[in-house]
Amino acid sequence: MNSTNNIMYPAVSETDHSSHGHGHPPQGQGYVLQMPSYGMPVQQPYAPPYISTSSRGIPRTHHWSTGLCRCLDDPGICLVTCFCPCVTFGLIAEIVDKGNSTCTCDGTIYGALLAVTGLACLYSCYYRSKLRAQYDLPEAPCMDCLVHFCCETCALCQEYRELKNRGYDLSIGWDANVERQRPGVAVAPPMISPMTR
Repeated sequence: MNSTNNIMYPAVSETDHSSHGHGHPPQGQGYVLQMPSYGMPVQQPYAPPYISTSSRGIPRTHHWSTGLCRCLDDPGICLVTCFCPCVTFGLIAEIVDKGNSTCTCDGTIYGALLAVTGLACLYSCYYRSKLRAQYDLPEAPCMDCLVHFCCETCALCQEYRELKNRGYDLSIGWDANVERQRPGVAVAPPMISPMTR
């Protein structure tokens, strides 16, 4: 009877660390206690590497569609912006203002500020902030005023690409974009010339 008990229930020493019984756990292992959540969301012990929050405190999930220095993605607008940034700015401002101002008006104000003070970046910085607010974009890679002050041309090109990637044709203005996006308005297919022998 005693030998049967020893086989079924071996003796456990309190100093025996190799047993998985009521003694201590094996070295390098430990017990993990997890409290039941009872349907409540479990808070993560750490935050993801980088989540920016909007002014409303909601985590941002949107990102810029292109980086700041990706000007070669659209070399045409890059050249226009290098030599005449007021044109690019005017196109951006009309879309961001949703037609409340015209490309010509905004571009003229920008050009005058650039010619007189050289600080047109303060004006264009306001529109970058407005664009970010509309699409809940992060203030990246740094503050809007610094982006425009240090790298005005790249900032304008990035904003132009962002609106273009969101489906706007900046060359036709706000009203034409609204007209094009109305339901039931079909875009004419491209003309295909008949085959000739």
